[in-house]
Amino acid sequence: MSSESTSPAASADETSRPPQGEEKVLVAIQQGIGAQPGVRSAARGLSHFGEHALGWLGIAGVGWALARARGDERSQQLWIEAGVGAFGAHAASVIIKRIVRRPRPDHPAIEIGVSTPSKLSFPSSHATSTTAAAILIGRAAGWDLKTLPAVLVPPMLLSRLVLGVHYPTDVTAGAAIGAASAAAVIAGDKVLLEPTRDQPAPGRARRAARALTRLGLTAAVPGGPLRLAAAPVIARATRHRESA
Repeated sequence: MSSESTSPAASADETSRPPQGEEKVLVAIQQGIGAQPGVRSAARGLSHFGEHALGWLGIAGVGWALARARGDERSQQLWIEAGVGAFGAHAASVIIKRIVRRPRPDHPAIEIGVSTPSKLSFPSSHATSTTAAAILIGRAAGWDLKTLPAVLVPPMLLSRLVLGVHYPTDVTAGAAIGAASAAAVIAGDKVLLEPTRDQPAPGRARRAARALTRLGLTAAVPGGPLRLAAAPVIARATRHRESA
């Protein structure tokens, strides 16, 4: 996706107006920690890594490949969920942005340190996908769910402020949405998959079909128009699941 175009020149009133509210916070951050050597370069690196959640998808892909090489089916599933959760969180943030349509910071005192795919600010997609990825990647790696978020999320949130492309409320909201997205993935795993792992393959297939029915996806279950195609797919998807 191409970078956003340059904003129109600020009016004389806008140029003379002192920063207010969250603008003052951004100016203080940029003149404080953002002025330290190497901070803005590191922030730009985080920005490129987290763009469209591609860095997190890459890590999830490597984790899945290593799990596959070990023959660990449960671990493969967790790494897939990490990738799906990170990308799903990013997609959710994009949808919310288009609904809210809050412009990005645009005060002359705020230095913009990186190009962005859009002019929309709320919530921060980087904060959203990073939070979801940190929780789910840590889970896939077998770590405490709080460990990786504590390491990854604060630097990513701060980097968006240092670069002047988000307000503080953008990144805090993004982190909250990302955490909710990760919780939804974990809950979905427990509801749809965990109860089937100790069942024989046909039993798991039946339960998966019931879950699809509850979600309104009746076309994909036995008795629906796609029953002949769905049955073997569901059976393969639920076969040989290991215990968590």
